[in-house]
Order: sequence, then C-alpha cells, then structure tokens
Amino acid sequence: LASLESQYNSNGFLHQITASADFSRKKQGRMAASGPKSSSPRGLGRRTTVGSAQKKTPKKNGEKDSNATSTVTNEVLEISKLPGAKADVEKQSSVVFGERNVLDRSETEVDALLELKLKAERENLRRKEIEALAEETLARDVKNGMDKVEFENFLLEEKWREQEKLAKEEAERERQEEEKRRIEARKAAIEADREQAKAETQKRREMLHQALEKAVVSARNVWYIEPKNFKGEDKVKLYYNKRSGPLANAKEIWIHGGFNSWVDGLSIVEKLVDAELKDDSKNGDWWFAEVIVPVRALVIDWVFADGPPEGAFLYDNNSRKDFHALVPLTTPEEAYWSEEEDRMFRKLQEERRLKEEAMRVKMEKTARLKAETKERTLKMFLLSQKDVVYTEPLEIQAGSPVTVLYNPSNTVLNGKPEVWFRGSFNRWTHRLGPLPQKMEAADDGSSHLKTSAKVPLDAYMMDFVFSEKEDGGMFDNKDGLDYHLPVVGGIAKEPPLHIVHIAVEMAPIAKVGGLGDVVTSLSRAVQELSHNVDIIFPKYDCIKYNFVKDLQFNRSYHWGGTEIKVWHGKVEGVSVYFLDPQNGLFQRGCVYGCADDAGRFGFFCHAALEFLLQGGFHPDILHCHDWSSAPVSWLFKDHYTHYGLIKTRVVFTIHNLEFGAGAIGKAMTFADKATTVSRTYAKEVAGNSVISPHLYKFHGIVNGIDPDIWDPYNDNFIPVPYTSENVLEGKRAAKEELQKRLGLKSADLPLVGIITRLTHQKGIHLIKHAIRRTLERNGQVLTQPLKGLVMNFFTIFTSFSSKQVVLLGSAPDPRIQNDFVNLANQLHSTHGDRARLVLTYDEPLSHLIYAGADFILVPSIFEPCGLTQLIAMRYGSVPVVRKTGGLYDTVFDVDHDKERAQAQVLEPNGFSFDGADAPGVDYALNRAISAWYDGREWFNSLCKTLMEQDWSWNRPALEYIELYHSARK
Repeated sequence: LASLESQYNSNGFLHQITASADFSRKKQGRMAASGPKSSSPRGLGRRTTVGSAQKKTPKKNGEKDSNATSTVTNEVLEISKLPGAKADVEKQSSVVFGERNVLDRSETEVDALLELKLKAERENLRRKEIEALAEETLARDVKNGMDKVEFENFLLEEKWREQEKLAKEEAERERQEEEKRRIEARKAAIEADREQAKAETQKRREMLHQALEKAVVSARNVWYIEPKNFKGEDKVKLYYNKRSGPLANAKEIWIHGGFNSWVDGLSIVEKLVDAELKDDSKNGDWWFAEVIVPVRALVIDWVFADGPPEGAFLYDNNSRKDFHALVPLTTPEEAYWSEEEDRMFRKLQEERRLKEEAMRVKMEKTARLKAETKERTLKMFLLSQKDVVYTEPLEIQAGSPVTVLYNPSNTVLNGKPEVWFRGSFNRWTHRLGPLPQKMEAADDGSSHLKTSAKVPLDAYMMDFVFSEKEDGGMFDNKDGLDYHLPVVGGIAKEPPLHIVHIAVEMAPIAKVGGLGDVVTSLSRAVQELSHNVDIIFPKYDCIKYNFVKDLQFNRSYHWGGTEIKVWHGKVEGVSVYFLDPQNGLFQRGCVYGCADDAGRFGFFCHAALEFLLQGGFHPDILHCHDWSSAPVSWLFKDHYTHYGLIKTRVVFTIHNLEFGAGAIGKAMTFADKATTVSRTYAKEVAGNSVISPHLYKFHGIVNGIDPDIWDPYNDNFIPVPYTSENVLEGKRAAKEELQKRLGLKSADLPLVGIITRLTHQKGIHLIKHAIRRTLERNGQVLTQPLKGLVMNFFTIFTSFSSKQVVLLGSAPDPRIQNDFVNLANQLHSTHGDRARLVLTYDEPLSHLIYAGADFILVPSIFEPCGLTQLIAMRYGSVPVVRKTGGLYDTVFDVDHDKERAQAQVLEPNGFSFDGADAPGVDYALNRAISAWYDGREWFNSLCKTLMEQDWSWNRPALEYIELYHSARK
C-alpha cells in the first residue's frame, strides 16, 4: 500500500477525504460551545497517545488542536488499520502484484489489457479505503451529535465535484481520440485521392493517346492554324474552308471546341469571320476565328456548326470523327503527365474539402435543429400539465430548491378542504422520501396550491402524488402512473431499462403497414434516451437484407421439435435477433397471407420467450404488438414467469382493433399495461367488450414519425432542401417540379394531395367528392397510395383548363378498384390527351407530393393514429382531416380548436370536420382553399408553424418510458 501512496496523493478522491476530515473538525468546533470538547478524531496516521504525561489543556483563542489537524497523508497511510478494509486491501494487493508478474511476461497487446485491469484494481482499492473512512467518520460524527443527512449531502457535493473533474478528463480523452481518428481518416483520404488521381491520369493518358494518333497540324484545303508553332495560352487563328463540307451555304460559321479528347467538355466557342483571302478564292472560301489555346492542351478538339451551341442545326464534324490539332510546343511527355497527376490530386483534394465542409455544415445544422426540437418538446411536455401541476423553476435542478404548484380543481381532489403533497426522488427509491407536506395557497391568488422541497444532488427524477389527508384517504396519482418530473444537473443517472420488442413487422426490412414503422422508430427513440432495446423478429426469406448491418450467426437452440437458428444484426441502429426455425414456417416469401398465419406467429411468440429463457436474458419489459404477437402476454404468464423471468413485465399495444379481436382480448387480460396509438382512439374503443374490463391499465399514446426518414432538409427526392426558415422557397420549388413531372399546369394554384389506400376506412366516397370540390374551386388534386398490403396501383390525370386532377390510388377490394378504373376511363374519354393512367407506385413521388402540396386531405372514417397528417406537417403542408382517432389528437382546427391546442402548448395547425358526408368535407375544404386565396401571408406563416411543431417520437418515447416504469411498480 505504501508503494501506491504517490498515486493517491494526486488523486481527486483524496480531496474528498480531506474535505470530510475538515468538515468533521469544523463541526466539532461548532459543537464546542455546547459542552466539553470530545477527544480529537482518531488519527489515521502515526499519532502520540494521550497519557498522564500529555493531558489536554485548555486552548487560547486561535490556538489549533494538533490532533485535529493530522495530515491527510497520515490518514491514508493508516487506513489499512480499519479492520474491514485491511483484509480486502491485502487480498486485492496479492491479486494486483500477481497480475504484475503476468504483465512482465506478456506481449504488448496483453500488456495494455492487463494494465487497464490493474488500473481498475487500484481504483477498487481506493474506493474501499474511502468507503471505510467515510463509514468510520460518519459513525464517529453521528455519535458526536452531527446531522447524518447534512454529512451525506456534503459527501455528495464532493462526489459531484469529482465527477465534474472526471467528466472533463473523459471529454478531453474523447477529444484526443477524435482528433486521432480525424488525422487517420485524413491520411486515408489523401492516399485514396492520390490513387484516384493516378488512375484518372492513366485513363486520360490512354484516351488522349488515341486522339494524338488522329491529330495533325493541318488538313489540306480544309483547315489550318497560324502560327504553326504555338503552346498553351497562345492566341492563334484557326482557318476553315467553308466549301470543304456541309456548311458551304451556312450564313454563320461557329467553332465548338475543347481539348485533350474533350476532357473538360465544351470549353471553346467562337464565331468565325470571313478571312477575305482573295488570292486563294479558287481553292476555297476561307473563314477564321481567334482562339486561346487551353493552358494544358496537347490536342485541340472541335467541330464546326452553323450557329452557337444552343442554336446550331447543321454540323461539320469530320465525318463523325471530329477535328483534332496537335499543340506543337509542350513540356516533355513524362513531366507533363506528372504535372497532370499532381493537378488532378489537388483538384480531388479541393473537391473533397468542399464536400466535407458542406456535409459538416449540414450535419451541424441538422444536429442543432434536432437538439432544439428535443429541448422545445421537453419544455412543452412539462408545460402541457400546467393546468394540473407544474414547478418553479420549470426545469428542476439537482441541489436547488423547487416549488411544486398543484391545481386540485382539475383532479379527483377537487373541493377537498386540504391537500397533502407526498414526494420523493429517483422513482421513490431515494433515502429522503416520501415525506408528506401540507400544501398552502399559491401567492398569485389562483386555484393552485404550493409547497417547496430541496432537491438532493443525487436526484435524477422527482416523484409525487397528492392526497386529501396526511395519512392517506383519496389520492391523485395520475391514474396509477404517479407524477414524475426529470431533474437535471445531478450526479446520479437513471438506470437504463431493458426493453425487448417481439414483433412480426419492422421497417424497413419487412414493412407491411404502420406497425413496422412504430416498432423501429419507437425502439430508436427509447434507445436515444439511454435505455437498452432489443427486437426479436422472424427471419423471413423476404427480408430486405441490405438494411441489416453486421448480420452474424449468434447461436442455436431446440424448441417445439425443431432447431431454431438465431442471427443477430443492427437495423437502423437497433439490435435485432432473427429467429430462423428450421421447419420452414417463415420461408413463405411473405409476411402475411398464409392460411396458418395464426399458428406461425404463435410458434414464433413461444420460440421468442424460449430464446430469452435459454439465453439468460432478464428484460424489464416485453413489448408485444397487435394480434400477431399477442400470444406473448399469456404464454409468458403461463409458462415463463416462474422460470427465471420474474422481474419482467408485459406491455401490449393495439395498432388496429379491426384485426384479431379475440387474441387482442386475451392479451389485454394478461398484459400488465396496454396501450393504443392515440388518446381519442382509446376512448373510441373503450366500449368494446375486449377492452372495457381493462380500462384501468389501458392508455392512449400518439405515434410519432421518424424525423430522419421524413426530413425536408435532407430529402434527396425534392429539388430544394428546406427548413422552417426557407419553407416558402422549398415548397415553391417542389410544387413546380411536381407540376412539371405530372404534366400539371405550371401555375400558382392551391394543390391538394391525397396519399392513402382506397378502402372504406379511408373514406373513398369523401375522396371522390373532395376531388370534384377542389376542381370547382380552381385547385389541383394529387392522390397517391400508401405502400401496404396491396400491390395494384393506378394513376388518373386530367386537366380542366386551369384545373387539374391526378388520382393515384390502390384498392384491396376488386369492386372498389373497378369503380376507380371506370372513373379513370371516363375522365380519359372525356378529356382525350389530357388524361393518363400510370400503373405503378412511386416512393420518391410521395415525398415530392408531401413537399409540393399546399394541403393534404385525410378524410378517414376511423383512424387509430394516422401518419399521413404528421408527415404532411413535417413538410409544411396543411392537413385537412376528419375528427377521429389520432387525427383529432394531432390536428387542431385554426378556427375552432385554439383552446384545445393551447392546452397542449401548441398553435392551431389545420382544418377539420365532423361528419362523414359531403357537407362536412366542403366545410373544411372551402375554408382551407379560401384561406389560401384570401390570406396568403397568414397561410405562409401557418406552413412555417407546422414545420416548427414536433411530431417525431420525442414526446411519445417519454410517455412510453413512464408507462414502462408504471408497469414495473
């Protein structure tokens, strides 16, 4: 231990020991006034025993106690005298020095690994010493009358300072590592550019060699150059005999030229003039142009034409071989190509620099926008509860006081004579809680009550409920979820949850509908909040493996009479385990559509649970989705709860109640918590017999969209990238491109987009009416199918003077599809060549419609959540929707929903209607189109507002994490 003293002297933990010793001495000094001074703290270094010859004597003012000021070095050297620590230290020391002998004999690579292990052992020794010292000091000070909480808080402050120091050191290490990686990447880039320059130069040399073989200094009675000897940058006269070729009768003669086998394309354009060579009039009609010889030219290439490049019709191109003239005066060949290679290298370097700089700027802006959006969303999340509870300050800081304000009039405690606050920290696990406090009236005279609390330094979450009495009575616990608000700036971090999704769809590898989007995007969002997420997924033979990274065989196990091979990979950055049963259940070329789908997915659910058990996984949450993975809930409770997966809880999400109601009902019974994809849809299905018995654990959480997939600032399918800062420019360019691509009239008209499947759920009768109504209002309509179960698509285009219609839709029902085919034929026969039919689905076109449309219409009869309106707002397109399900939860009418939007800390963002008939559609669509015509400035500001709203998974992920925690309570 003594040999480690020099290391300990420079360590930050020493400051904690010193500080705690100083704190103890100061505390004893303060206690001196209340009674006789106790014996000085037992020094941890060499000290003189107090005996009869060394009795304590009273000290004068300002005189120090020598025993109380024993040095921290002595304390460290004597720490091994603590009985508990001594045994541990001796044991760890033997391990450390044993490892040192191994280090002496190991290779360089092993040295590095064992050095890290040795460092860890030293840190462990240091911690044990500090813990032992802290325990002894704490016991001594408590015995002497010191406040335990005060001392613990003091140690937390020291730990916080130590963590700050370690964080700075870690940040510096990361900076150095990043700089090292940057230098290595730069070296690799330079080498790559050199190799590319060498290859490009060799390729040009071979191509130019062919041109050199064809090049001459003149062509008798066709062309020649004066002076005969010239070099790069010289001005020469190039003469052409007009009578020698097809341009004999041309009124104008132009040269269109380049050099070195057209390496830079068209770089020489000059008009020829009549040379007026009277002496040579019998041999030809000579014209000439003055040309600057390109600086690096070995060969000049050209053709003659009867006009400039944009207006030429007739050419003389030397019988399709072009004209080639040697440049006589050049540098030696090898020197020339060496210079060319160096020039090419510099060009590649500059191109790379500009590309990397543009990419860096774009990435920084994207990251800034995402960070600002997340920060804004968190603030809105906190403010959205303000009608019930909020804090001052809104952002709770560790180590600082906070005031909690509560409005009982909006809760079950309305009218109660008194309200008690019952709070704690770190999800009710903190040592300081729960402590009930009676709330008092707020100072602003509102209906809010208030109370205050000191937030400890090791808090990461503040938790509370409210009751009518000190000892209980009626509680407001937020429907069983409790109130939880994040704490920032603390020294402790929330332990991560481990969530495992068991699902049969996942975007983009095997997406059929919205379920696949949710599984991937929710997993990514929760993972970004520092939780651990895995997905267990069938290994279909139709998976798009180009989206799977680092796919590797993981293990194999037997269950259900077959071998199941397990593969592991990353999809969109999320860990995925692929189960591949050797019985062929998932070698069908499809996700759904087999007669035994229920059996296939039941087998998969059981196999997934068996994989978790045999693999030793102990997730906190199993999250299953819809009827296809519903069996997880009851199979888990029946077969696995008592076999190693004791702490795991099951969350079940209903994406669409229209399919598999029986399985969904059984899952609702066994799940610990259940959700659906919007609050309003949860209310709409609450009366369903499979839902109603379980309302106490049923919650609605709106889906989000993936902001990386749907991002107008980084979208390669639109002509101009844009954010809310340049939304008008971006959308204008997209509309022009859309009109040009589809043959619509290029005019500033309101454009309505419809992106949907043509089913009764989506309101097909309302879609037909909306098309007619938009055309009556002199607008444009675009309708495109969502990619999904159906593979038959068609497009109808027609133009009514200044009004155009495009319908691109798909229908699983042949009757509906035939109905729209007839409509297409009718429009085609009525308007001739102004109608067209396209039988295809176009993913890039969907992006262009979202960007180029002014409005997106979603007239669904029912809609659990809906992503179309969310994507539309991401692109600044105004949604026009029917009030149902998630459409009602996300679209707030500009005329009627201002208060409802304000309660969600949002601005109104669209137009909506109630009925499922033509007058309902007319009411919303008329207001929307009138707003476009009559209030363009207001309409443009609305587009900007839409883009600044966050409809990603930022907020839903926070709500799901709270739900996961409530399931574990």
